[in-house]
This record gives sequence, structure tokens and C-alpha cells, in this order.
Amino acid sequence: MLNQIKGLHHVTSMASDARRNNEFFTRKLGLRRVKKTVNFDAPDVYHLYYADEFGTPGSVMTYFPFPDIGKGRHGVGEVGTTVFSVPEGTLAYWEKRFADEGVSGVARDESFGEKRLTFTGPDGDSFALVEDKADTRAPWVKGGVPGDEAIRGFHSVALRLKDGGATEELLKFMGYEEIDKSGNVRRLAIQNGNGADIVDIESLPTAGFANLGAGSVHHVAFAVEDRARQLEVRKALVDTGYGVTPVIDRDYFWAIYFRTPGGVLFEVSTNEPGFDRDEDTAHLGEALKLPTQHQHLRPYLEQHLQKLED
Repeated sequence: MLNQIKGLHHVTSMASDARRNNEFFTRKLGLRRVKKTVNFDAPDVYHLYYADEFGTPGSVMTYFPFPDIGKGRHGVGEVGTTVFSVPEGTLAYWEKRFADEGVSGVARDESFGEKRLTFTGPDGDSFALVEDKADTRAPWVKGGVPGDEAIRGFHSVALRLKDGGATEELLKFMGYEEIDKSGNVRRLAIQNGNGADIVDIESLPTAGFANLGAGSVHHVAFAVEDRARQLEVRKALVDTGYGVTPVIDRDYFWAIYFRTPGGVLFEVSTNEPGFDRDEDTAHLGEALKLPTQHQHLRPYLEQHLQKLED
């Protein structure tokens, strides 16, 4: 069993409109945009990062907004719900805020004894807020949400799978332990993690497969401290039979990718070097930052990429 993984690093999803996506996360959810860059493989498409003040691993929601992309179809083989942590007693605040902001799909429920508020993003993305009194992570406090109510980071992700058994074994190999179960959902957690410590596996043997599109999670990334630990994880996965990519430089972290037995794309990302490598903390996410290989496209991109704000 591995011990290098320290919880979630980031979750990356697809969107259909960059401006609407930016407004949802920075205004409605009160997160900080910590990076405005482009997709390495499609530089005419933004890669937008939203998080806490520093872009701390375990708080980072990222998006590829492909203009006019088709809507995703939810089903098995994907991350079903991305769950954020908020302080105890704050769901009433968020319920009113969402009503005032016109957020759709808002409903109260409970999961594993925790009070939740479910809601949908602008492309039908499935989200929830969970009250977690044990979460001591510092929030971003300049996004219009008071610090006493603000999002702390990720609480968990929920995987929807036709058969969760093999993916559960994979997560246990990655250092997770089963801590609870409820009906067809098994809850796994990493011990001594970064706060974003939980993965739920929902088994739905008769459900149809998901189809990637706007509102779909593209991949979920797990955090390791540095490149040395990442290489240890990569070797262990390869030795176990997984087809893992070489290490890829993503400017703000190094990444490896592999497909899970249930169909979900996993990434393992380093906490280094971080989002302040090319702009200071006070101005994160303000300027358009481009990977070195795309710098020559700057005049074109600055002219043609959608304006995120007036």
C-alpha cells in the first residue's frame, strides 16, 4: 500500500462558456481565480483555475471551457458529484445566497450523517456543499463570501461506477481505507491528508455510461508532495499493471495520468512548484499566462480568447 498520496489535488471539468464559468465560481461560489492560462493541447481554449488564496492542493477546481461544446451525459464511469467543505451551520446562508444568485438544482439532503446542500453548475455540473466542523483550512475571504461561511476546499468526490470493486481496490492500494458504507455507496478516506481526504464510490450496475461534454468532470487529481514521491507512485502503479503516462510538466505541478478500472481518468500531481511560480500571490489569476511552447501565440490569443470580465 502506498503512503505518498495526501488527498485530492484538483478536479478538472469541461464547460461551454468561459465568462459564465468564471462568474459562477468567482461570484456565486466566492472562490479565487488563481490562474488564467490555456489548455496545453488546445491553446485556443482557456484553462481556468479556482481555489483558495494560494491555490492550495485540495482546493483547486479547474475548467476547460470549449466554446459551444455539446452537453455531457451523466452516467457511470465518471466523477458524479464534486463536494466542497463549508463550516458547520452555514447551509442556510448558502441556500439564501444561491436563491439570490439564481443557482439551480438546490436541495437539502444528508450523506453519511453530514448535512449537505446539492446544486448544479451552469452546464449541469453536479456539486454539493457539506458542513464539516473539523475543517480548519483557511478560506479565500475577498470573493464576496464572509470568512465564517466561505468554502474551505474540497470535501470529497463521488465516483459513479458500474462495478466499484476494482476501483475500490485501486484506491486502497493508493493508501485509502474504507471508513463507512451506506447502501450502494462505499466511503474511502486517506489518513493524515490535506483536508480533501474522501472518495465515495457509488455502484450502479444497471446505469448507462457517461458521455464527456460540458458539465462533465474530465479527471480527478491526487496530491503528492514532490517529484520524487510522484515517481515512487508511478513505479508502483506500472509494476501493478497500470498504463501510466510519463511525467508531464504542467507549469504549476508535474502530472501523471492513468485510466481506472471503472473508467475514470486519475491524475497524480505534485504540490510543487505552485501557482506563484510566474506571478506573485497578490495578483494570482489576473494576467494571461501561457506555456512556453505557446508564447508565440500571445497576440492571437489575447485578441480571440473570450473576455472574462468587462
